[in-house]
This record gives sequence, C-alpha cells and structure tokens, in this order.
Amino acid sequence: MSIRTASSKAPAKSAKPAKPAHRGAGRPRAADVEARLQALLQTAAGLFMEHGYSKVSLEMIAREARVAIRTIYVKFGGKAGLIGAMIEAKRGSYLSGEGLLVDPRPVRETLGEFSRQLHKLLHVPETQALRRMIAAEGKDNPELVDSFYRAGPGITLELLRGYFDRADVRAQLRDDLPFDQLPVFFTNCVIGDTLARSLDRLTGDASEAAMDARMALFFRAVLK
Repeated sequence: MSIRTASSKAPAKSAKPAKPAHRGAGRPRAADVEARLQALLQTAAGLFMEHGYSKVSLEMIAREARVAIRTIYVKFGGKAGLIGAMIEAKRGSYLSGEGLLVDPRPVRETLGEFSRQLHKLLHVPETQALRRMIAAEGKDNPELVDSFYRAGPGITLELLRGYFDRADVRAQLRDDLPFDQLPVFFTNCVIGDTLARSLDRLTGDASEAAMDARMALFFRAVLK
C-alpha cells in the first residue's frame, strides 16, 4: 500500500497572468505626423518645380503623397497654403527668426550674420526656382504671390522693423535716418542686382563678396 505524503501531492496550479486589455491604434505620435507633413511638402514642392503652379492640382499632390485631399485642405487650405508652408520650412532652416529681436550684439555683428543667412537662403536652388515660378505665374495667380509674400519677405521685413525699433539698436544708428525705410533698404542691400542674379552673372564667392561690399556701404550709411 502506497503512502501519499504531503510532498507527493500535485503542486497547485499558479494563476495565469491577466491579459492586458486590448488597446486600439490610438493617435499617431507627433513625430510621425510631422514626418508625414514634411513628406507631403517635399512632394508638393517637387511637383510645383517640375510642372508649375497652375498645372499641378491637389489631386496630383494627394495621389503622389498618398494622402487624402481633405488632409491638404485641413492642414494647408489648398495650393497657396502649401506654397506658404514650403517657404516657411525653407526659411526656418536658414534664418534665426525671432532671435533677431533679442540678439544683444552690436548692430554690425547682428545684421552682418543675418545678411549672410538671408543671402544663402535667396541663392539656394529651391528658392531661385520658386522665385522664377512666381515671376512667370504670379500675374494669373495672385494668391500665389500673396502666399509667397506673407511667408517670406513679409516676415523678414516685420522682423527687421521690430529690430530697428529697439532702443538699444536706435542708439547705435544715426538720428536723421528714415527708420521706416531701413528694413527695405537692408533687404535691397542683401538682394543686390536682381538682373545679374537672374542671369547667373554673380554666383558663389563672387556673389558673397558683392553682398559684403553692399553691406559695408549699408553700415557706413546708418551707423554713428
């Protein structure tokens, strides 16, 4: 006769861990959303540069970017909004933006650096192609010109107005200046000879040297 001891008893079954509650996909991460928006902007930019503003439809952009047309309307409002977002993204990668309003360095250093950043932005191939497209199609598409101005030159001029309104900046400038004209005067010195640039007469180091010479004249004209 066998004797069953306590140790010979079958071990009690351990409780199974509870299964986690089912979780839905949820909202996409902010980084993923931003990546998809940037991909959409790149796709739109490529189509605009290849075919022109008028010949590109939202359907074409949505198909190439694999997004819904409604997404473009919600995020950008249409083609003009896409252009504006493209310009803002490109602009932000070159210009310091709001930093101009708080930069404590002397005017010559602050505007000298800002002029070089703006000069580089104006001479990248994407910017030049965009300017040519606007020159060619702006008359028939005023919303294109408006979007370009608001997202590009308009922001730059507004930042410069804020900079020249600073008391510490005014203290370094001549008292008899037409301060309301300084933002345009500055940007014109950076832009320089638009005809020479459009004909590729000044490129690379020669273009930068010409801009430095114009900025030297600017500082001589405005600083005390």
